[in-house]
Amino acid sequence: MAERRSKAVPAGEKLAFLLSLVPFLMDNDRISVADTARHFDMEPEQIREAVRLIAISGIPGETGTYQHGDLFDLAWDAFEEHDEIVLTQMVAIDDAPRFSAREAAALIAGLQYLSGLPENADRAAIATLMAKLSRGASATPSPMAVEGSESDATLALIRRSVDGGVQLEFDYLGLRGERQSRRVDPLRVESLDADWYLRGWCHLREAVRTFRIDRIIDPRVTDEPVTFHLRDIPLGDRLFEGSRDDVSVTLDVAPSALPLIADYVPEGSPVTESGGRMRMDITVPHFHGLKRLVSSRAGVVSVVGPPDARAAVAEWARAALVRYE
Repeated sequence: MAERRSKAVPAGEKLAFLLSLVPFLMDNDRISVADTARHFDMEPEQIREAVRLIAISGIPGETGTYQHGDLFDLAWDAFEEHDEIVLTQMVAIDDAPRFSAREAAALIAGLQYLSGLPENADRAAIATLMAKLSRGASATPSPMAVEGSESDATLALIRRSVDGGVQLEFDYLGLRGERQSRRVDPLRVESLDADWYLRGWCHLREAVRTFRIDRIIDPRVTDEPVTFHLRDIPLGDRLFEGSRDDVSVTLDVAPSALPLIADYVPEGSPVTESGGRMRMDITVPHFHGLKRLVSSRAGVVSVVGPPDARAAVAEWARAALVRYE
């Protein structure tokens, strides 16, 4: 067992310890001196000395003198008779800026959503953080829950696959309408706009691939151990990675829309200004994906070339208009 610190503690270290001790006591409504000493790896008498110091600490009022309510206080009977620490009055920390009830509720809702994603394995830590946000808000946050979606069942299976360290099988409907069976080591779930994607090691392609979750059909958790974990494969910040078979397309984009297509622009690709628009080359796996990209950003993205890319997008738009007629 490691030796506890000696009683000679430098002033700077003592101040840091006190700043850590007060929040610790606030999180533990009633705790013994012995448990506190074990937590900080210090002698019990050092803890008692620090607690006595806290009890005469505070912030003076407007008159520059200490009045009742300007100092910390504790349950002295419990401290002196039972060696237990119970803070009964806190100053300074209570006056620190806090999240409003609405801000805390929004953060808690976001944490609830994150706890459902498969790569967030330490869900106990997230639950602890949500509890602290609820206690530390200026008022009780309104109860909130994140609405489920059609992808929740698939996300639950991905989580089971990640937790069990086994591969996931599913049929995948590609952009061209073809359906293929895939076996994948799930690595990460990410979102882009309103869509969610699974990034994983595809055993069919023998490379990392990105799958849109709403195109995953009949997912199944297997008994086959995964070949790769998230720690084994460095994933870039870009959701879509190009391949040698991708097609290069030149676009004119409104400056305000640049962030919307950043994931499609190859790293290092030049961007030039032309008539108040930004011209750039992007890569797409095929023109079908280009149709969706341009139609979802109508008015801010237009295809310059090649001619067959322009023709494909124009024909797709005309077919859509005919359906409305």
